[in-house]
Amino acid sequence: MAPGTTDLTALVATAATILDAAAIPFVAGRGAESAVRKKGNDFATEVDLAIERHVVEALTTATGIGVHGEEFGGAPIDSPLVWVLDPIDGTFNYAAGSSMAAILLGLLRDGEPVAGLTWLPFTGDRYTAIVGGPLYANGVAQEPLGTPVLADSLVGMGTFNVDWRGRFPGRYRLAVLENLSRQCSRPRMHGATGVDLAYVADGILSGAITFGDHVWDYAAGVALVRAAGGIVTDLDGKPWTPASLSAVAGAPGVHEQLIDIVKSAGEPEDYR
Repeated sequence: MAPGTTDLTALVATAATILDAAAIPFVAGRGAESAVRKKGNDFATEVDLAIERHVVEALTTATGIGVHGEEFGGAPIDSPLVWVLDPIDGTFNYAAGSSMAAILLGLLRDGEPVAGLTWLPFTGDRYTAIVGGPLYANGVAQEPLGTPVLADSLVGMGTFNVDWRGRFPGRYRLAVLENLSRQCSRPRMHGATGVDLAYVADGILSGAITFGDHVWDYAAGVALVRAAGGIVTDLDGKPWTPASLSAVAGAPGVHEQLIDIVKSAGEPEDYR
């Protein structure tokens, strides 16, 4: 299927059916323990692995498009068309029994997110969108995002350890959070990037600041936010791409304020 002739609506409908099926073992496995240790203190459960295997096989068979998954890799991210899958976003939450966990599935066309699906099986919320909008929440088309007031908003913030070092040190993240708190006293840490992005798209959060660079955490949510009329960039304000090392997402107006807040913290290197 040539990228220029792709029927995105049909692809999303097919993918939605597949995610509905994957949501059943997702719910049944709530509270699953670590099965595979990963870098740092991250891990995957057997449910992560099983869902990824099932979704990859079903998507490949039904759509003929390769899949790049968090646990097993797969098709190259720079393929003309590629599904990007996170079988369980918020694995720590999932293992603890928290509802803030999701299945994320994005479709990239030449590196651009053109469709996104985010399923929150514990709450029953299903978000879908294709490039150009609108956002659909549980099958209902949503109005484009407005221009909320930052001081009255909820804003998502990525979790961190203040003593972390690396690209975005913990004390740098703390400085960003401190500056955010001066303009918005309602930051929220859900511990799941995909949930934050879906909530920005739905207007539950007016914005979110994250510091990860894993494409599977972002592909679906970037598509949702942009379809809803929001903006997603890196910390410098450049449009998000799969090569971005971080993200700021927000409704019009709020996004620009969040970029200013991030920049007011200085450079990450200043905190090493």
